[in-house]
Amino acid sequence: MKTETADTKGYALITGAWSGMGREYARQLYALGHNLIVIDIDQPRADEVREELESRPDPFPGCRPDVFAIGADLAVTGAVESIIERVGERRVDILINNAGVLFYDDLVDTSRSEISRIMVLHNLTLVQLCQHFGCGMKERGDGYILNISSLCSWMPYPGLSLYSATKRFIKSFSRSLRIELMGSGVSVTTAYFGAVSTNLFPLDEARRRKAIRLGIMIPAEKAARKALRATFRRKANVMPGLINWMALPILPIVPKRLLHFFDKKYGSNFKFKNEA
Repeated sequence: MKTETADTKGYALITGAWSGMGREYARQLYALGHNLIVIDIDQPRADEVREELESRPDPFPGCRPDVFAIGADLAVTGAVESIIERVGERRVDILINNAGVLFYDDLVDTSRSEISRIMVLHNLTLVQLCQHFGCGMKERGDGYILNISSLCSWMPYPGLSLYSATKRFIKSFSRSLRIELMGSGVSVTTAYFGAVSTNLFPLDEARRRKAIRLGIMIPAEKAARKALRATFRRKANVMPGLINWMALPILPIVPKRLLHFFDKKYGSNFKFKNEA
């Protein structure tokens, strides 16, 4: 991976670090010598990530990155204030807004608390973290922000009304923030993933392996590597997977009546709600 190794002073802050993509970001950045702030929904999960990383060999001779674990539910208002307080004087040079919720259900079957969680986590928390840590990066004249949108930001489909809308917000917000920070030394990269092999997708192992073999789904390790490479190269966007690029021009123009038909006929077979 052509990325920058750490200067051992700053930290990379990763939300949703316990599983899937979040843990891969943590593993790969640790291997590059970066100090880490790993955040997940509770302290035991965050500590598990810290303990795994600390059990690994030193990335380089005499280099032992610091790993600071924070347990916090980022899907509730007020969470960012707590994060800022606990991070304290640690300098955040890399911000990875990875934590997410994936709902596949009709809006009328979604509770108000679930609506609040996905909108707070994907939008309010992300914006507040970008504002606070982006301010510090701008003052120092250097930094990286990686925001995770989705291929679904082009997919206003039934069952994905909340997910696709919140991910489209991230797409628009990140583009504007990148322009605002041009010339400051701070870059904003947006990742648009399709299906990645994480616990957000409730597939059995046989179907998961088949999806990866067919190129419909990509391994979390590969997705994280490509996203970090794009981030350190200060690229605006990254969307791994040829099949995603092939689908991109088709997704927005699928007829509404056809979507309605498939939703009514098959939608109940796919409904789930996961958080990572």
